[in-house]
Amino acid sequence: MQIGWILAPKRHNNCAMKHSAHPRPRTLAQRARLRVGVILARRFTISAFANFVDVLRLSADEGDRSRPIHCSWHLLSATMSPVRSSCGIAVQPDERLGDPARFDYIAVVGGLMDEIEPLHPDYVAYLKAASRAGVPLVGLCTGAFILHHAGLMAGYRCCVSWFHRDDFLEQFDGLEPVSDQIFVVDRDRLTCSGGASAAHLAAFLVARHLGRSVAQKSLHILIIDAAMTAEDPQPGMPLELTTRAPLVRRALLHLQQHLDDPPSIAALARHLGVSRRTLERQFQAALGLSPSEAGLRIRLAQVRLLLARPAGPSVSEIAAATGFCDVSYLIRVFRRSEGVTPQAYRARLSRA
Repeated sequence: MQIGWILAPKRHNNCAMKHSAHPRPRTLAQRARLRVGVILARRFTISAFANFVDVLRLSADEGDRSRPIHCSWHLLSATMSPVRSSCGIAVQPDERLGDPARFDYIAVVGGLMDEIEPLHPDYVAYLKAASRAGVPLVGLCTGAFILHHAGLMAGYRCCVSWFHRDDFLEQFDGLEPVSDQIFVVDRDRLTCSGGASAAHLAAFLVARHLGRSVAQKSLHILIIDAAMTAEDPQPGMPLELTTRAPLVRRALLHLQQHLDDPPSIAALARHLGVSRRTLERQFQAALGLSPSEAGLRIRLAQVRLLLARPAGPSVSEIAAATGFCDVSYLIRVFRRSEGVTPQAYRARLSRA
């Protein structure tokens, strides 16, 4: 399947302008106050791309008419070949690379972690030229990995999804990504964790160039309640357990990714490549908790989250999803932590 894009008319070339006694008015895209170029990596994630571009589209015109009046967006390519996304849908670029200075931002949309590969040299040269020209670079989803591989993130903070934090630490030894915020703005580098956060990063750009009300209008049309700031946490992170200790943060992320089948402390230490004693010592120093206590708090936080959902799963389903061997054990642990049973906790929330 292949998607084509209907965009603003192409700019008139210099030759045509020279021979015209009365130069034509500028196109809609040339008048736009926010101009964004987009480069799609092979097997890019279409949700990050679509969320980002749709906020621009809805900010560009009145209502949802989609004319690129206030914003313009172009898919850039060195070859003009379609780019296939991670879900199999192919997208057709509409402009060659050209002069990066014609854009206010250039965004790179990353894709599947297992298939990240260095960009073609033409794209790397283009992004480096954009950086020299002072054009801010945006990394969407795993786009931050791609920008790092291209040598364009040295000295910058960057945002990655908590789900891919371990991958980042493995690929970029000694670098510490931000994985507890939905996006990061560090001077002329902007990165986000992917998915819905791409919409919020786009809304940030729209608010910066066109005003907050325009950004809010776009989000409302997309049925998003309100714009989130860069400091807002990524969903799913255990907010009460935060630390700067790299080993402990990796351990917390691994525990969160295995809620339904919690690893033993010995297995967790093996996964991290350290001894059990080292792991326990670092947990005590960073959090004042043992790894087992921290894991239990993460699981209980998920239990509370699931109980708070209207018409959410049953208590027995919650027990299975959070690694408790049976409902009675969950009830005992939950009552010891919260002072009430899960059923009473849910009933109290429904009355609030």
